[in-house]
Amino acid sequence: MFSTEQSCWFVRKVICWRAVASIAWAVLLLLPITVVFVILSRFSLLHPIQTISECLSFLTCASAIFSLILLCGVVIMVGFLNLEYYTVIPTIACSKIALLGQLLHPRQFVNSLAHCIMGIIVAWCCAVTIGGRYETIGYPCTQGDGTDGSPQMCLNEYHLFLLLAGAFVGFSHSLLGVIYNMNYVSFHTVQQYKYLRFKGSLPLVVKCSAAQALYSVRNYIVVYFFLGYIPKAWICKTLNLHLNSSVHPLDSVAGLLDLSLLYHQWISASFLLFTWHITLLLFRIFVTEVYSFPVQSSFTEDAHQCLPKVLTDKQPMILKFLALQDLALLSQHSPSRRCEVFGLSQPGGHPHNWNAITQECLSLLADLTQRLLAYHDTVATNGRAKSLSTGSDRKTSSETSITSCPEDLMSPRPTLLLKTPASVFARSIVGPPQSPLTAPFTPDLDSPFASPALRRLTAPMDQCLPWFGTVQSPHIMRRAPKLWSTSTDSQVNGSPPSSPASVPSPKQEPSKPSRLAQFLQNRKEQLPEASSQALFADSQAHIWALEGLSYLVQASFSEDQFGVVQTTLPSILGCMLVLQEAVDRHFKLPHASSKPVRSSSSMGDSTHKTLRFALRATLKTAIYRITTTFGNHLNAVQMSAEHRKRLQQFLEYKE
Repeated sequence: MFSTEQSCWFVRKVICWRAVASIAWAVLLLLPITVVFVILSRFSLLHPIQTISECLSFLTCASAIFSLILLCGVVIMVGFLNLEYYTVIPTIACSKIALLGQLLHPRQFVNSLAHCIMGIIVAWCCAVTIGGRYETIGYPCTQGDGTDGSPQMCLNEYHLFLLLAGAFVGFSHSLLGVIYNMNYVSFHTVQQYKYLRFKGSLPLVVKCSAAQALYSVRNYIVVYFFLGYIPKAWICKTLNLHLNSSVHPLDSVAGLLDLSLLYHQWISASFLLFTWHITLLLFRIFVTEVYSFPVQSSFTEDAHQCLPKVLTDKQPMILKFLALQDLALLSQHSPSRRCEVFGLSQPGGHPHNWNAITQECLSLLADLTQRLLAYHDTVATNGRAKSLSTGSDRKTSSETSITSCPEDLMSPRPTLLLKTPASVFARSIVGPPQSPLTAPFTPDLDSPFASPALRRLTAPMDQCLPWFGTVQSPHIMRRAPKLWSTSTDSQVNGSPPSSPASVPSPKQEPSKPSRLAQFLQNRKEQLPEASSQALFADSQAHIWALEGLSYLVQASFSEDQFGVVQTTLPSILGCMLVLQEAVDRHFKLPHASSKPVRSSSSMGDSTHKTLRFALRATLKTAIYRITTTFGNHLNAVQMSAEHRKRLQQFLEYKE
């Protein structure tokens, strides 16, 4: 997960200890959570005093202590999985096929298997805690009319029902984690103490756990009603148990209409999900805690831990995000650290700190600008990217996707061959379905049968022509096969080319694709809303870069004693204005301006769905922050006429 050896210092000293602290707090909170579960599972309105005495006696017995030890092991395993699978850039599936690929990934299979096993362990602990008819897997019984009196061991279906429910809830929780990006760790805009964040999020955790448990119980009842006989028969055969014919089976309507059974199943599923969600919440709170990096160090062996070095090196994403967060906070609330950023190196007198920070922030903003331009060009051509070369070297940007490489988004790109979600508006293309080999039609120009007329048609266009760079109309695209057939036939036969009307064209009915092909094609088509979300999936880093740059430039008006900021002010303003234009063009698309509805019934963080709106607001605020501070002094800054005209709109508060 980490690329360089120097980055291990952060994992060893910060991330691992934060994960251990979150797991330790989850284990400590497990005892009061278990006490509440014992009371709710054994509570009786008719005998409240007897219920309290039974709960106290159970909590001191050996089975309760053993169950608590198993639950602690499960919590530790859940915390380890959170550390292993977390990410600060969400993986957004732009199509249903991509989402299916994520669910069927071998890494996800291991995760689902681990959650199923942990679900069975927690369900067994719940069955022992509830006691009564749920306690053991088998019990002695007499079969038939009972005349022979020979006792046999029968299957306790209630115990099996709870164990399978735990496996089902664990499996469904693992799948929902992929669908709702539960492994995504977001950073809060407002900084709070860990206790206050935990206290404010606790009601949401209770609500999400109870609601998800209710849906899981509903789905499990349906599955067990139709397929419950399969595990029941396998368990009986493996453990040599019998089925008691005098008891209603639970895979029937009469067996499932048991309110006590449904209540105990729901309370057990809620307990399971609540412990896992608490562990996840504590991990998010501890990992995203602010970390203060030193701006400069007096010792060379600690230079890789300083803020400029951390920003510029290829580091883990969590380290880069925490460094950008520290930069944004430093630029707002720490005058002493800002002086170190504006300071000069000794000896030499060079602004190394400011140059390194500015270069990395501008690189991030330029990278996002290039992605937006490439995405807009792809959408403008209805999902067909413009060709960058001719002949066999033609490549389109639709060959790559942005969703599978979240870490590559932060690396600077020197060219415009960017990972951009393509074929966004594939459904809007009118006409019969075309195969990739014939749409658009690209004959082999190196063939000896290619005519000179065809070579002239497919030759690179002159940039001085008025129609250079424009998209060809559908009529021209349909005439290409006719020109190919006519010119080739005339060259092979040695006769002059005949008119298009004299050439009989065989009528070929378009082959209708099968239902399976149509089904797969519909699932492969990308969703415009998801493509836009994937484009801004890492925009939290750009938001911090904009805030850090703008606040530092604002503070330099009175704190920059050496004028180091003035040398890069034209580059900063130009980069922000170009990004502002690209963002405005993106929001003119029909799918980009619609705000998604936030779901509050899941522990999945949905803040990434609105990152593009936060970026647009932060970008406009950053430019206004600079123009308000410098005012008419910006007229002396060297920039192009187009940038000056756009900057004047901000100076006059017309944007």
